Amino acid sequence: MQEVKMFCSKCGAENPTGAKFCSKCGAEFGVSAQSSTTSSEASTGLSPNVAGLLCYVLGWISGIVFLVIEKKSKFVKFHAWQSIMTFGVLTVASLVLGWIPIIGLVFGWIIGILSLVLWIVLMIQAGTGKMWKLPWVGNWAERQASKVS
Repeated sequence: MQEVKMFCSKCGAENPTGAKFCSKCGAEFGVSAQSSTTSSEASTGLSPNVAGLLCYVLGWISGIVFLVIEKKSKFVKFHAWQSIMTFGVLTVASLVLGWIPIIGLVFGWIIGILSLVLWIVLMIQAGTGKMWKLPWVGNWAERQASKVS
């Protein structure tokens, strides 16, 4: 797995892992800073952490929804792109394997378990304000999220 980045729940700024205070707004990281939803950089009206988590709830479908409605937060766009790519590929692989007798069934179960584990881990990471990048997909999602929309 790749590097973990922290995002401020007040202003959405990217910060190095382990930082005590936000480099942009000065908010203290910890229980009080991450549980606060009074200010939001996400154009959805949700805190970036919640919007990032919701990008994964329905797999690639919710990723597309948040990609369309989110205009400001790089954090939310990153999680939307990562959700689309990760769960899109897993869905296509599962459909293709469904046509292959026996071996397809075995690999289908493996993909199903992998999908469930990734789904839970990615929601937890996004919900805690971390930009947790999967190998290959994470770097691509980060580049896509950085593009001006």
